[in-house]
Amino acid sequence: MPQETPDRFQTDAVVSLARDLWGVEGKPTPLPGERDENYRLDCENGERMLLKIAAPGDEEELLDLQNAALDHVLARWPEAPVPRVLGDRSSLASTVDAGGRRRWVRCFAWRPGIPWAEMRPHSLELLEELGATLGQIDRALSDFTHASQSRALKWDLARGLNVAEDLVEHVRDSERRRLAERLLRELSDRLTPVLPSLRRSVIHNDANDYNILVEFADGDSRISGLIDFGDLLESVTLAEPAIALAYALLDKPDPIPAAAALTRGYHQSFSLLEDEIEHLVDLMRLRLLVSVTNSAHQRVLEPENEYLTISEAPAWRLLHRLDAVDSAWVTAVLRDACGFEPVRRATAVREHLQAVGARAASIVGDDLPKASAVWLDLSIGSPDLALLEDDTDLEAWNELIARRCRESSARVAFGRYDEPRLAYTSEGFRSPGFERDEWRTVHLGIDVFVPDGTPVQAPLPGRVLSVQENTAPRDYGPTVILEHRTSEGEPFWTLYGHLARACLDELTVGRPVEAGERIATIGDQSVNGGWPPHLHFQVMTELFGRSGDFPGVGTASARTVWRSVCPDPASLLRVSAPEPEASADAAAIRAARRERLGPSLSLSYRRPLHIVKGRGATLFDVTGQPYLDTVNNVCHVGHCHPRVVRAGQRQMAVLNTNTRYLHETIVRYAERLTSKLPDPLAVCFFVCSGSEANELALRLAKAQTSGTEVVVFEGGYHGNTGRLVELSHYKYSRKGGQGAGVGVHALPMPDPYRGRLRGEDSGPGYADFAGELTRRLAKEGRSVAAFLGESILSCGGQIEPPDGTLAGVYDAIRSAGGVCIADEVQTGFGRVGSHFWAFERQGVVPDIVTLGKPIGNGHPLAAVVTTRAIAEAFANGMEYFNTYGGNPVSCAIGEAVLDVIEEERLQERAARVGNVLESGLRKLQSRFPLIGDVRGAGLFLGFELVRDPDTREPDARAAAYVANRFRDLGILASTDGPDDNVLKIKPPLVISESEANRYVETLERVMGETALTV
Repeated sequence: MPQETPDRFQTDAVVSLARDLWGVEGKPTPLPGERDENYRLDCENGERMLLKIAAPGDEEELLDLQNAALDHVLARWPEAPVPRVLGDRSSLASTVDAGGRRRWVRCFAWRPGIPWAEMRPHSLELLEELGATLGQIDRALSDFTHASQSRALKWDLARGLNVAEDLVEHVRDSERRRLAERLLRELSDRLTPVLPSLRRSVIHNDANDYNILVEFADGDSRISGLIDFGDLLESVTLAEPAIALAYALLDKPDPIPAAAALTRGYHQSFSLLEDEIEHLVDLMRLRLLVSVTNSAHQRVLEPENEYLTISEAPAWRLLHRLDAVDSAWVTAVLRDACGFEPVRRATAVREHLQAVGARAASIVGDDLPKASAVWLDLSIGSPDLALLEDDTDLEAWNELIARRCRESSARVAFGRYDEPRLAYTSEGFRSPGFERDEWRTVHLGIDVFVPDGTPVQAPLPGRVLSVQENTAPRDYGPTVILEHRTSEGEPFWTLYGHLARACLDELTVGRPVEAGERIATIGDQSVNGGWPPHLHFQVMTELFGRSGDFPGVGTASARTVWRSVCPDPASLLRVSAPEPEASADAAAIRAARRERLGPSLSLSYRRPLHIVKGRGATLFDVTGQPYLDTVNNVCHVGHCHPRVVRAGQRQMAVLNTNTRYLHETIVRYAERLTSKLPDPLAVCFFVCSGSEANELALRLAKAQTSGTEVVVFEGGYHGNTGRLVELSHYKYSRKGGQGAGVGVHALPMPDPYRGRLRGEDSGPGYADFAGELTRRLAKEGRSVAAFLGESILSCGGQIEPPDGTLAGVYDAIRSAGGVCIADEVQTGFGRVGSHFWAFERQGVVPDIVTLGKPIGNGHPLAAVVTTRAIAEAFANGMEYFNTYGGNPVSCAIGEAVLDVIEEERLQERAARVGNVLESGLRKLQSRFPLIGDVRGAGLFLGFELVRDPDTREPDARAAAYVANRFRDLGILASTDGPDDNVLKIKPPLVISESEANRYVETLERVMGETALTV
């Protein structure tokens, strides 16, 4: 921040200016500026203003230009986030500085917000809003004229080539100097012929990262200001988004999606011409070049003024990053963002392929179109690949393809165009994404699976562009690219991958080929990247400077661009793919949900996910992007665990029926399950859900005690049936709830952090509440049937009762004649790490235990385990029968889950990985006061966010922000607790230490973001 110097106005002088010229009493705070002296005035009435003292020599006409432009914008767009001039703009105020120089003074209404440069993150939505804001301002200025709008300014991009040429000599670093000089030559060649013909208008001309203000409202960021119109002038209109891009893209891991978002927003507000878009990338690079060369010059002139070089280092980084990307690719992305065909010639090429396809030569074998063929489903959610334990196992692919061909009596199998797949897992398929890495998953060609040695022919006449062996893992192996021409002379290319090595010697670059001429044969797995023998056939409308290789798989985020770059080659193969059986797109599914499903069924996240596959601790969306699942405690031993899946498949193929027949699986499983529980818990009832289990447990309790009253914890949740909602405090006391049911009594939630009693020694105090309640009920003549409590409260916010709580509650309930039910639906089966059941951590043995969710790893299986005495009391003559509770398939799956827990030592893993998470969370807690409490056990953890660590006021807004940001960064998180301010962590137990560390690192990143620090 600038300091007071003899050349600057002293504080008292600024106070006097504000009082004398505008009648305002205020405290001035100096702000940065390249030329002007800027002061924030904090006025006595609580308002803020901006006082600007122009640099010596600044002309009145240019200041009037700025004021007139601001008034013009606000007249056409009253809500425009621009400074509003206070007073009469036509009579600028003036003063004299200490050197006797006349200085013009203006005052503006304050624009709230923080500079773009200081705000993190810059979401794609915010970038699009920035573009839209600039577009609306430029549209408002499109008919603005002023006598001083045409002026010479070094920041005018229309003369940027000359400016950069004059300043490049000041770049001292030799590598940077070489880059700058080369870029200058390239930009000069491309821009010099077109600059005079580009559309012109008055523009702001300086949307840099300190002139854009952002503020937060309801957890969302929004553009709140575009300030400093000091560089306003008439110039090339396209310079406006180009300048904004030059600054908005600074230090973005992948700047291209950011460029697309900003350009899309601008175009939607103020349409760009198709020809203009062709030059947007070059103008953006020119602005960066002017910026870095000017910074080099300013360092020579004023080495102590850091503001003048504040963007220099990130600008150089962006120039290097853009230099590594072909500008034609960036242009294609920007064209797509504006609704144009990404590659101009793509339409002509597609039309040509349709016209010549019928007479194209067979590409593989003698007459491929007439061959019996089957189309494979190799997509993310493919049922065929779901039968494989590892859908990246290429040997298993071989078997799958052979089986599908046998089933269809086919001699050829096709793999689809534009199909997202999970098979591309080597590092070569990883791309830097906007906020996280993105896997290239979308197949850009058609696969033709035939035996190795099968001839490959050219479908059309052309010439050999390249012959190259690509040896990276899962790459093409030997690859041929042919160049062709449309009837209008437009070039396009065809690619042939996974060939035998002989083509490397037989073909030469530049050689002409005829339609139907053999160019290669299919390679075997030893040479073709390890894939099953097949041809990867692909058409390209643009090569982006590549030679010898071209991506066969694209990113889903740029899918429409890739479709333009690589159109469907089916017409040249003379085949037609049947419609895939894949699910509809996300928008269609949401519409169908609204139409066919109840409105009370919600979706997670502001931008819901379309999930189609699970594996281990990871879920995959429809495009194959992975999400670490940290909230799904249903898939206890991992999503789609192969052993559990096989167990269900094997038994389902033999028998699945009700329990009225003798079958060994239910008995064997009951014996194994009860062996995990302490005596006297020895009798099982099998049901299909945790809600059914808790309903049945209550019936058992009442049969045993004849009691009427049920005691629960505040914050408890036990199921979705009518009766269970009436006794689940988390449901009945919140929005839509009808209050506690008859005979339901809630004890204070045993929360040692924000509960009625505080501290880890508060357990006996919480137990006393149970004693007081049972004594009162006894006086009223009401008998207690049961206490139903989660051993660790889940929806209550992962609350583990302090030591002594459950022991005291159990004693009070039993003394009153009731039984104690431990709801282990979410906490059982080793999740807490230290014990197999969470109730064991409290040193108690319940009378009834209810189990669900993890028991079947997602299969509808649940159980009630109780004592023999209670089971016999329940046998009152009314048969208990559950049609599919305990069926052979469910029991086989339940056994497999126990096998996996034991053999993979998942309880130990829960303890080990849980410790990694908990220790990492506690370290962050010491740094970020927002994290008020960390609690839980093993892999049943939670951390609570609070506005103030002293008052412990809950911060639900921050919790929702964290959950949604985690989703953006590839981790599924969710909130819980009565105040929705707790982030819960209860992942599949197969989560690894590295994944736990990733969770902590991601939380550290999010905790430092502006929304949580302002």
